[in-house]
Amino acid sequence: MPKITNKINLSKPESSKDSLLIHLKNNGELTVPKLCQLLNITPMAVRRHLNELMVNGLIESRQVKQATGRPVYHYHLSNKANTLFPSNFQNLANELLQIIHKQSGHKGVMDLLAQRDKDRLAIYKEKINGKSLAEKIVEVVQIFASDGYMTEYKEVENGQYIIYQKNCALHDIAKTYRQLCILEPRFIESLLGVKVIRTEYMLKNSPVCAYLVTTEALKT
Repeated sequence: MPKITNKINLSKPESSKDSLLIHLKNNGELTVPKLCQLLNITPMAVRRHLNELMVNGLIESRQVKQATGRPVYHYHLSNKANTLFPSNFQNLANELLQIIHKQSGHKGVMDLLAQRDKDRLAIYKEKINGKSLAEKIVEVVQIFASDGYMTEYKEVENGQYIIYQKNCALHDIAKTYRQLCILEPRFIESLLGVKVIRTEYMLKNSPVCAYLVTTEALKT
């Protein structure tokens, strides 16, 4: 899958794709001709960027009928694209966890994060009940992707899969509160119903976090 910038630098975009996303953020919806004008690139280049961004689920389109001639496509950002823009979410989350840590120590942080996962599991499990392992993995990938992770998967031998987290949406917080890293594979296990093993870890200098999804059912 084509690589998309993790976070957009609003003051100095690193690519024309980033600039395109910023223009859509500022204007709501734009057409190909308008994007050509704003970016000073050809229609072919604009359409190539739009196709790539749509494949990554960052842009959506709608047809707008004209008084005469063919309908025109208007492009806008998806909800997923909002995760690419700067946010103070990590700072707020970190401050709240610091307060919990001062009050209740590491156990308090663990209890809070575990309760969060429990609440989320109650929502997502209903959505994936009755699905095959492959279908469940697709759902898990979508859950993490919607949270700002660049998540992919591939099937390997013996009916097993590997889930890759190519971007950690909570990387800075996880450096202080490793409880997040402890709970992540448990969360995936609970959704899939099989044993999950972390094989690569960003906080141990790997470029990704990777999880081997086995066919071994969890013990109840």
